Amino acid sequence: MKQPLVIIIAGSKSDQTHFQKIAQAVKNCGVQVIIRIGSAHKTAHHVLDMLADYEKIDCPKVYITVAGRSNALSGLVDGAVLAPVIACPPLSESNGHTDIFSSLHMPQGIAPALVLDPLNAAGLALRILALSNPDLSDRINQGRKLMKDIIIKDDAEFHVPA
Repeated sequence: MKQPLVIIIAGSKSDQTHFQKIAQAVKNCGVQVIIRIGSAHKTAHHVLDMLADYEKIDCPKVYITVAGRSNALSGLVDGAVLAPVIACPPLSESNGHTDIFSSLHMPQGIAPALVLDPLNAAGLALRILALSNPDLSDRINQGRKLMKDIIIKDDAEFHVPA
């Protein structure tokens, strides 16, 4: 089975704190991550060239875009690839509502998923890849069982039967 790949494309190096959270969560499940920087507005040809190269790689893959403001990057990537695209914009205090709206309001046929939390974006990418990877599916289920066990233990600590 070919190893899955998550490709994170950020609009700017300034979003590093945000995209590193995604990358680390994906790596923690043993999935390879590639991080790239490219702007839909400033370097569209650069982004399209890199996407063409990644689309030639024969493996399961998911793209995660990290771009705020108008978030044209997510739409550009989704329109250029067949693999799923997850938009995970870093929300700014001054433009947070615009960041979300621009990620939701895409043209017909352009449909990146929108996930605001970096760890949840990583989780969605992993779950998509797990559809065709039983080992990854097992790792995800083990992590979910651990979270469930913690909740049950915490509940037992506070619950006093009547």
